[in-house]
Formats: sequence, C-alpha cells, structure tokens
Amino acid sequence: MKVLSVLGSTGSIGIQTLEVVRRNPEDFKIVGLSCGSDIETLLGQIEEFAPELVSVAQEDKADELREFIKSRIPGSKTEVIGGIKSATEVACLSSADVVVGAIVGFAGLEPVYQAIRSGKDIALANKETLVAGGDFIMKEAASAGVKILPVDSEHCAVWQCLWGEKKENLDRILLTASGGPFRGMKREDLANVTLEMALNHPTWKMGGKITIDSATMMNKGLEVIEAHHLYGIDVSKIDVVVHPQSVIHSMVRMRDGSVLAQMGMPSMILPIMVALYYPERGDMINEPFDPFCEGARNLTFEPCDTEVFGLVKLAYEVSSEGGILPAAMNAANEAAVGSFLNGGIGFIDIENVVRKTVDFMAKDNQTANIDTVTEADRLARDIANNMIREILN
Repeated sequence: MKVLSVLGSTGSIGIQTLEVVRRNPEDFKIVGLSCGSDIETLLGQIEEFAPELVSVAQEDKADELREFIKSRIPGSKTEVIGGIKSATEVACLSSADVVVGAIVGFAGLEPVYQAIRSGKDIALANKETLVAGGDFIMKEAASAGVKILPVDSEHCAVWQCLWGEKKENLDRILLTASGGPFRGMKREDLANVTLEMALNHPTWKMGGKITIDSATMMNKGLEVIEAHHLYGIDVSKIDVVVHPQSVIHSMVRMRDGSVLAQMGMPSMILPIMVALYYPERGDMINEPFDPFCEGARNLTFEPCDTEVFGLVKLAYEVSSEGGILPAAMNAANEAAVGSFLNGGIGFIDIENVVRKTVDFMAKDNQTANIDTVTEADRLARDIANNMIREILN
C-alpha cells in the first residue's frame, strides 16, 4: 500500500486522484490533503478518507472548517492547519510515501521542494514547479534519491515511451497539443476572443487557468520547459506537434529513427494511475481504448504556428536563457490569465503582458534557486499587475 498526501485535493487533478484511491482502497491510503479555500469539497474528502492532517491556505476558511468538522464529523481525528505555507506541512508528513503535487501555479513549488528534501517521491501535476524551479528541483531530487513521477498527460506519455530505454538513445521529444479552441485562427482573429470562447476546450475538461493556458498555447510552452528538465534534453530537441484528436498523448524519436507513441482517449485518470502505481500497473478504470472508435479513426498532425501563438516561442526563448526568466514568465502569465478570467484584460493582452514583463526582467537575470525564483515571481507579478492596471484604465 502506498500512503499519499494530495496537495490541491479539491482541484481537478486532486479530485481525480481521490477517485483512483476510492476505486483501489487496498492499494492506497490518504494521510494528508490541502486546498486553497474550497472547504465544502474538502469536508467531504475528510469524511470519506479520514486524513491525519489537512491544510487550508486561507486562515479564516481553516477556522470555518474546524467548526464544520465538529458539527458534521463528530469524533474526527483530522487536524486542520491554515495559512499560506500550511500545505508544506502536509507535503512533509512523515507518514506519507508519495506526495501528489496538484496545486495550481507557482504556489505549488515550495511544498514540492520541501517534500523532496524530506525524502518523498513526487507525483507531479504542477507544471510551474519545474518551469520556475527545474534547475534546482531536479538536482535536489537526485541528491535526495527521490523520484519525480510525471502526471501531466504529455510527460507521462513520454515517460512511458522511455521505460527501458537508454538516455543516449533519445533523439527528440514530440509533445502533442490539441491546438486548443483557436487552432487555425489568424493573429488578428484573437483580438475578438471572449472568455466563454476561450473556456470551450475541444477535447479536455480542465480547470479555468489551465484551459486558458491551452487556448493561448502557453500550456504547451510550459510543457516544453518541463520536458527539458524531466528528461535532460535541450529545448532545441523538443517539438510541439498539433494533434487535434488528442489520442496520441506524445511521442519520442529514437536515434535510429524509430518513433514511439503512447495512445489513449483524453482522460487524466490514466496518467494519475501510471504515476501512483509505478513501477507496477493498476487495473483498468476507464473504458479501454478502441482504435476503431470515431475519435481515433483519422489521426492528423500539424506544426504549431508560433507566430499566432507567440507564448510558445517565448517559452523556448526563456528556457534557452534560463535563470529566473522562466519563473518571471510564469508569474506574469498567472497574473494576466487571472485578470482575463475575472473579466479584466482581453485575450490578446495576455501575451503582451507576459512578453513585456519578461523583457523587463531580462535586464537583471540571475541564477535560479529557491530564493531568487521566489523573488522573481513576486517582482514579475508586480510588473504584470501594473501593466494590467494601465490597460484597464
């Protein structure tokens, strides 16, 4: 039995992780859960899984949760802690073997970093951890002798394709992308995009932030940087391949020219299971893949238009530069996407804010460590938010 702490348990990946646990109670036990503010969902999870410790980022919500537990789960032994850093305590629980890193955004970096330092294997769904901190996160993991188990569907696909292969046999990584809701559009068309249009992803059901990242294609840019760190391959050897059917989750090309692919219908349950059961395989939960179903009969591939979706190009640029620039790019993107989701700036403004913030931060690039990327994240958010205020005024 593997013992889990789930960071971000009330989000999409967290909820699906608990579904895997629910279906396989003999294989997994939950000892820790964390959330930002959704205490109603968390309360139900406490009632079902009876964890030792839960954290709520908002202190006042933690107080509310304690009262709810007293009245609705009398006799519960679950301890509740609150505050912005409380997820780190859940991540470092001595009883946990594996930490599922599913907190959205930069907020997920510190708990994962500390979990690694405390010797936990990480089932990583949070892209931003490696985007901002990959330079030192991977070194820390190697030093601590812990495994980074990728949950992202594309990176899980690459990982599975490389099982049993020697590192030197890898020639290129081919990261597939659905293309999002605006595939085929011209640059000028993006100026008329509404929030409703951007949230209408053609193949995946995800949270708001990652859905907007998929619409701008920043999601794929983040994944390029993540793949660079996970697999120790230069970004010049990582290609983004638009594959609208989302059946092939990614591919690798080996040095002899062979191309290996991992296939399946769009669902995050499978990559979660692959990470949690590694190095074994669990029993099937989803319907098995049918190569003759309508969605799999005609598979197509296109190049990514980085002139229309400029954030992909920017991701390659900041990865090549390294240092704190990936963290700055990510922070500016989080600020810009947050504004767009709240009815603030326009869709096309997201890219403009991110690029201008990175250009400003590039004047004083620094080596990445936990302190410099944390400060870069703060400063880049301030710069981006000032730009957003100027746009809205």
